[in-house]
Parts: sequence; C-alpha cells; structure tokens
Amino acid sequence: MTAYLHRVRPGARDRRDAVAAIAEALDFPDWFGHNLDALYDSLTDLSWLPAGEHVLVWEGGDAEVEAVVRDAAARTREAGDRRLTLVRPG
Repeated sequence: MTAYLHRVRPGARDRRDAVAAIAEALDFPDWFGHNLDALYDSLTDLSWLPAGEHVLVWEGGDAEVEAVVRDAAARTREAGDRRLTLVRPG
C-alpha cells in the first residue's frame, strides 16, 4: 500500500483553525462544510485522494478535533482502499 504524507501547518490548535488546516493539508473538496461532522465524513471518505495510506502529521490542539480525527482513522482501518493515520510529531 502506497503511503502519502500530509502535514498540517504548525500553530493550528484551536477548533476552527485546526479544522481548516486539516482540510487544507488533505486538499478537501469545495463541498467541505467546515464543522466536526463534515470533518469526520471527509476523513472517512477520502475518495478524492489516491488509494493508499494517508498519514496526517499534526501537532494536535483542540481535543474534540483530535477525537474526531482519531475516530475517523480507526474507522478507515476497518475497510476501504484509503486509510488515515494520525501522527503527532515530537
């Protein structure tokens, strides 16, 4: 399985900034809704990206955003040809 690295810009720590930075790092489509439900839906879909493992490197920040990312990553490991992995540098 091919792996793709996606880095979230540093300093994206509050909820709104973190959601926007994750959307930017993963090149979310224009229809993305910029809220936690839309974030989860997009992270468990990833159909606009090539098949493979998508490694999201994020320093973390907002606990709710991080929980959504972790839940979505766990869900993508269950099935599908696109997987999300969260890596926290440090």
